[in-house]
Amino acid sequence: MLSTHFDIKDLSEASYVLGIKIIRDRANEVLKLSQRTYIEKILKRFNMHNCSSIRAPIVKGDKFSKAQCPQNDDEREEMRTIPYSSLVGSLTYAPVCTHLDIAFVVGMLGRYLSNPGSQHWKVAKKFLRYLKGTKDLMLT
Repeated sequence: MLSTHFDIKDLSEASYVLGIKIIRDRANEVLKLSQRTYIEKILKRFNMHNCSSIRAPIVKGDKFSKAQCPQNDDEREEMRTIPYSSLVGSLTYAPVCTHLDIAFVVGMLGRYLSNPGSQHWKVAKKFLRYLKGTKDLMLT
């Protein structure tokens, strides 16, 4: 119907939309969405593509608090060169689309964007290790 009113080109079924790979299994009526490529780009961007993976994004005893924020100018200066906000910003797209399991941790990391400390950065890098281990998971 649209082609009668507009000049359009049929590019067939979509396989990638907004960085999300679409996998169709029509025989079994299954649709899968994967962000493996996006996660690999994040890992490479933050030099974590060769890291070992872990099984859980956070474990009992992991704490997030304002007390972990820099308390003096030296600590603040040390954190200026660390791309914490860039990492958290990169992570916000994954839980919206396919990785619903990470929404809580991304939200917790996002609370400290204005004044992150070295502990927050360690947790964020640990979180990247979790993503490496789960990059093959898909929303089905």
